[in-house]
Amino acid sequence: MTPLSLDRRPFTAGVLISVAGEMDATNADQLEVYVGRMGQPGRPLVLDLAGLTFMDSTGLHVLLRVLSAVREQGGTLHLAAVTDLPARLLQITGVWDALDIHPTADAAVTALLRPPAPGLRRLP
Repeated sequence: MTPLSLDRRPFTAGVLISVAGEMDATNADQLEVYVGRMGQPGRPLVLDLAGLTFMDSTGLHVLLRVLSAVREQGGTLHLAAVTDLPARLLQITGVWDALDIHPTADAAVTALLRPPAPGLRRLP
């Protein structure tokens, strides 16, 4: 098993956290704790999942708890570069359609830095 690796990089609008390795019942809570320590309440959070090679149902549950916590604090959660196995889990559970998913971390950050079009507002 590849250990879970987490890395934080702030950007103008919020925080980007890179998630790499395998996330399962043995380590999924690390993500929730890390987001709690490194996130910025009320600001967008981008999880770059390009390096996440595996996620089980425990990882999915933690991801949903992170989503809930970020929203409760007035922020938004964005996923980027979701790879094969984690993407499949999100798709078969129906969670994929409920999340804001971007093809790359750069695309997510760019979208968050772009001002909304006049007359439109971003939904939480």
